[in-house]
Amino acid sequence: MTRKNKTATTNGNGGPDGDPDCTEVLEDDSRSILMGIIAQLGKGTDLHRVTLPTFVLEPRSMLERITDFMSHPELLLEATTPTDPLDRFIGVVGFFLSGWHIKPKGVKKPYNPVLGEIFRSRWKYANGTEAIYVAEQVSHHPPMSAYHYASPENGIMIQGNLRPKPKFLGNSAATLMEGSSTITMERWNNEQYFITMPNVYARGILFGKMVMELGDSCSVKCPKNGFVCELNFKTKGFFSGQYNAVTGKIKNETTGQVLKEISGTWSNELFIHAPKSSKKQSLFDVKKSTIHPMIVEQEHQQENHESRRLWSKVTDALKRKDMDTATNEKMWIEDKQRADAKERQIQGTQFKSRFFRLNPSTNEYILKSDDNDGVATNIKTLDAFVFGTSSSTSSPSTTNCTPTTKKVDSTMMTATTTTTTTTTTDKNLVAT
Repeated sequence: MTRKNKTATTNGNGGPDGDPDCTEVLEDDSRSILMGIIAQLGKGTDLHRVTLPTFVLEPRSMLERITDFMSHPELLLEATTPTDPLDRFIGVVGFFLSGWHIKPKGVKKPYNPVLGEIFRSRWKYANGTEAIYVAEQVSHHPPMSAYHYASPENGIMIQGNLRPKPKFLGNSAATLMEGSSTITMERWNNEQYFITMPNVYARGILFGKMVMELGDSCSVKCPKNGFVCELNFKTKGFFSGQYNAVTGKIKNETTGQVLKEISGTWSNELFIHAPKSSKKQSLFDVKKSTIHPMIVEQEHQQENHESRRLWSKVTDALKRKDMDTATNEKMWIEDKQRADAKERQIQGTQFKSRFFRLNPSTNEYILKSDDNDGVATNIKTLDAFVFGTSSSTSSPSTTNCTPTTKKVDSTMMTATTTTTTTTTTDKNLVAT
């Protein structure tokens, strides 16, 4: 049995250089397990084929973790309203940057989804509208997750493909976040924003404190209006710098003119200002925001291949800190995946995605749908396609990924404070 890991001591701001949760100190036996695995690896090894110890796992699937970026919908809903295209672009950039602060304590990675695994959820907004999300693991070698979020009544859609590539780099491991997402605003003649991701690094896996960082560059682009935002997620230097720093420039893509600059930390507050101006405005403030509750079916009502039900025994064991049971349950899932793959090979069949299809013109997976090339423009149509039944027939549970603070008031959102478990007006919904 692995001894408990300890979270690093933090400073007055909560953590080293301002981050309360980014570092972790491993006990000797946990470090020894990692060292034993690493001793068999070469630099640049693809870690997807390496079985990692369960104490490094975050108790949720990557398919669910993607929903972190839908946790502040008021930002995206508000971004659709300005008539000035630059203001809309700034709103989309703020929305993209708002999802990174949601993360577990220490250095953890979510479960690698198995082929055919799905995650489904919905959100209900105070103006009476809804949003629906569905994700599916559409490929195992190489790993690829396809996802689709839509709020047809608000004319918003997000679709994307994520192809994480973990690599061993010596005293660190990197997850190269290949793939992209596209935000579409129907109100503005299907105006589109194309977004790429920064990479994720786990430092200090051989010696020193383990640190989780985002690094390298990514971008947000709107070709229709000619805007591009080049973002640089900075990793902390050995002797100087700070954790979680971000800088960025919003430019006219044709002329290269810098229109706005961005600075701050994604774990605390980000600012935007005109070039060479000291007058900054808050773009996103973690302390003044809250996570909008996501509605998910209770596990006993989910299908066997839905993330929370599929991984429930691993999750329960991790929460009990029973690493032996967690390891055994994880191995059972992985062995079942290998057996299914072997059976398909024997039968001469191939896996076929349930919710997504490959778009040959882009080589990206998009939602299967009868209308508008994968875009369901009616909430009832989308609901029936994703869930198979209307929302009134289900008894979902409402869960937050992390504790939340006072909610920001918005024309689309209701100002509330989530502190403890409370019963909502619907007996079947529980806010946590």
